[in-house]
Amino acid sequence: RDDIRAHAPYHVAPLRLRARVAPKAERVRRLPGWLAGAAMGCAATVLAFVLGSAAIDRFEASSTARQTVARHVGATLRDRLVVIAASDQHTAKPWLTAHLDFAPPVKDLAVAGFPLLGGRVDTLDGHDVAVLVYGYRNHRIDVFVRPHPGVDMVPEVTVERGFNVVHARRSRMEWWAVSDLNAPQLRDFVAELMRDG
Repeated sequence: RDDIRAHAPYHVAPLRLRARVAPKAERVRRLPGWLAGAAMGCAATVLAFVLGSAAIDRFEASSTARQTVARHVGATLRDRLVVIAASDQHTAKPWLTAHLDFAPPVKDLAVAGFPLLGGRVDTLDGHDVAVLVYGYRNHRIDVFVRPHPGVDMVPEVTVERGFNVVHARRSRMEWWAVSDLNAPQLRDFVAELMRDG
């Protein structure tokens, strides 16, 4: 500290700057040591909680994305993508609801170029989920749907084993879409799927 004071260049702050900073510095100096320490401890705790929660959410999302790809690949290889063939929600939704403890939202997007092909029941994180199967030209899209109490989330794209995965939440439901379809189209498809009406 003494070397810095002795050898470092020293510049005097302009009067206007000193006038603005000095009162704030005085207020900070007047805080008792224990109060400043407590404030720093609280700030550190909040920061650790926020960063830790974000890391856990990212890890869980990454794990679920890997599961959706594994389920999609497995169903494709076993030729079990569709268990109930249905081109409209009035056939697919009752079948899925009868096999699950919730009623998944089912939309027919044939007009947008994504016809509903059917569905099946699968598992994610040890729980049964609805899987809606859509087509787009030669591509197949698996959409895993389950209830989720968390806040809404706009579609986010990740890549797992060469497949695009889109994750989104809306109206207390969660969607995971998996396909070899390009990422922007898959994201737009999921956004349309979640839209009301």
